[in-house]
Amino acid sequence: MLRPGSIASLFASRTLFKNGTQQLLKTRRPNADTLSMTAISASILKGNPRSALVILVMSTLSEMITELTAKKTRNYVRDMMNLDVSSVLRVNPDGSEQKVSLEEITEGDYIAVFEGEKIPADGYVMKGMASIDQSAITGEYFPVEVGSKQRVFAGTIIKAGNLMIEVEEVGDQTAVSRIVQMIEEAQEKKAPIQSYADQLSEQLVPVSFLLAVMTYVLTKSWSRVLNMLVIDYVCGIKLSTATAISASIGKAASNGALIKGGEYLEKLSKIDTAILDKTGTITKGKPIVRSIIPYDGFTELEVLKHAASAEEHSTHPIAEAIVAYASERKITLPVHDHERIKQVVGQGVKAWVDNKEVLVGNKAFLTNEKVASNGLSLMDKIDKSNNSVYVAIEHQLAGVVVIEDSIREGMKRTINQLRRNGIDEIVMITGDKQNVAEDVYRELQLDAYHSEILPHQKAEFVKHYKSAGNTVMMVGDGINDAPALAYADVGVTMGGKRTDIAVEASDLVINSDDPIMLADVIQQSKRAMDTIQQNFTITIAVNSAAILLGALGLITPTIGAAIHNAATIGVVLNSTRLLLDKERTKWRQPSASSTIYLVDSA
Repeated sequence: MLRPGSIASLFASRTLFKNGTQQLLKTRRPNADTLSMTAISASILKGNPRSALVILVMSTLSEMITELTAKKTRNYVRDMMNLDVSSVLRVNPDGSEQKVSLEEITEGDYIAVFEGEKIPADGYVMKGMASIDQSAITGEYFPVEVGSKQRVFAGTIIKAGNLMIEVEEVGDQTAVSRIVQMIEEAQEKKAPIQSYADQLSEQLVPVSFLLAVMTYVLTKSWSRVLNMLVIDYVCGIKLSTATAISASIGKAASNGALIKGGEYLEKLSKIDTAILDKTGTITKGKPIVRSIIPYDGFTELEVLKHAASAEEHSTHPIAEAIVAYASERKITLPVHDHERIKQVVGQGVKAWVDNKEVLVGNKAFLTNEKVASNGLSLMDKIDKSNNSVYVAIEHQLAGVVVIEDSIREGMKRTINQLRRNGIDEIVMITGDKQNVAEDVYRELQLDAYHSEILPHQKAEFVKHYKSAGNTVMMVGDGINDAPALAYADVGVTMGGKRTDIAVEASDLVINSDDPIMLADVIQQSKRAMDTIQQNFTITIAVNSAAILLGALGLITPTIGAAIHNAATIGVVLNSTRLLLDKERTKWRQPSASSTIYLVDSA
């Protein structure tokens, strides 16, 4: 007659019995549940329900830890990004404000958001200035300043100021919703090492049954046979690997990096070649004025104010850079004749400033306008950047404005960190001229660069490096990078200016504009793989020792079950540690009005 403890053990393990039996009938192969079911049955038949309870309780505990880690990963970002907004203030065309539910807001609506509130939709600032905590989207610790025409995202918080926002995306279409969906999809994609762990653990189940048979034949001891059944390698290998992958994806997501599956996490740990697009990745993708070189008696101030006045109403990025530089220097611009401005697409602008004809553009434009060629040739020799804007006043060359796309803060440090993480070759590809590319190549001490590359050629370079046996990571942000991102072993998009098509083609999306995140994610992937290898070693070593002790009759089945399950819990907790690791200490970039702060963002 069964004891109450035996009945309780059987009832509590009914799901395990169901799964183990179904697997055996369906595939004719035993699995981990089949082995546990056999061990529990043998314990009860032997009249030792304590062993059965130890097996059940501790194996359930290890599975709970694994599930809790996966759940925490799913909820980590979901909780952080939870809008928790039931109603919003819609601004009507007459300027009045009306409180409505979030579901009533549609694209094109204007909403008002005040200090301390969460922004409920993606959109553009139409009025106001504010300091916004965007850590939920980008992982950036410090708030950012936003103003007119700048984009803002649902789930971010206004720390100071008030905004009127034109709604672009709401509900499931917002960036925050797409991020959560991407994380959930990523957890379903297994890494090769995870599939290997699953296969290995399933293959080891028959070994446990074989050991049990051999032990009975040699010893005739049911106690030792039971030891062979309660001790196995399956749980530790399978559960700890799944937990490590899940925890790493969750940790990366909490820092603003979205890994689209365990497969790419594993590939990141093996990267030995990084190909970086220049504009928008290595550089900020925003031109600025580096210097002004005056000519033939003109002053730097004259060159700048005439160029800025001519370009004042242009939306071209270089024109905006010149006007912004004049504004920074607090220069009052001379009056220009709005009726007589002539834009020449791809070349420059002709304007009349203070009743003088001003030409601002490239060398070919000024040559066509009959500006003396000797001055143009001289300036061409002085300035070899090929990123210069020529300025002529009354058909006399006045000077050049030298433009550059500055390298991102932290990029040099990122390159060094990538090398420390095992990336042997770092290559830059760009459509820019050779001398521009060479300056960046030398400043960052890269291994190689390829300049004047057309968009379709970027993919060819990726294929070339892969064909040489390299594991290649491609980093870009634009439409022209999408083919190369798709061909790479791991395609990465980075920064707030990335395009949707680049995000779709990539395997890793970094929301932050801080390039050091790239090195952090690779380091995270290596930690994950190292942890998985540690878990393999611990599981095999501890359980092999327990099997040997059990076969020699030196431990009881209850102790054997306790050792086996304690090892499983230990390696699962070791994997969970990846989700709890402290983040890198971040430096705030200094500005003219700020001091440097060292902040631990953990």
